[in-house]
Amino acid sequence: MHIPPNWGIFGTLIVSFLVFWFIFSRIFFRPFLELLSRRERRFKDLSERTEQLIKQAKAAEDEREQRILAVRREASATRDAQRREAEAEAAKVLEAAKTEARSTLERANRRIEEELTAAERQLDEMGRNLAAELAQRVLGRPLNGSGKSTTS
Repeated sequence: MHIPPNWGIFGTLIVSFLVFWFIFSRIFFRPFLELLSRRERRFKDLSERTEQLIKQAKAAEDEREQRILAVRREASATRDAQRREAEAEAAKVLEAAKTEARSTLERANRRIEEELTAAERQLDEMGRNLAAELAQRVLGRPLNGSGKSTTS
């Protein structure tokens, strides 16, 4: 059996499909597709912005590292210069102390020599006096040229 197509129903279906398609596309499909398109653009923009921020952060980190290295180099150079200055100052102070010690030692040696010479003269004089006194006692009379009498 063959059923002929009902062209009136078919036409009505086509017209109603087109009307519903027009209504649904205006009310649902276009706004939904625009929403998806905006969302996709927003995600793409956010992704690009994120990549840009990551690059900026990396550049800032690299710059910070460079600054830290420069500060470390400068601090090291300053520390070395200060150490050299301190060593030079210590060498000057040490040399001055050595010179002062030598000078003090030489003065002490001269003083000791002078005191030793004075003590030797005193001992020589005391020895002569004792010898003269002993000779006077042994002889029982004063020695020539000595006007001292030692009668005690």
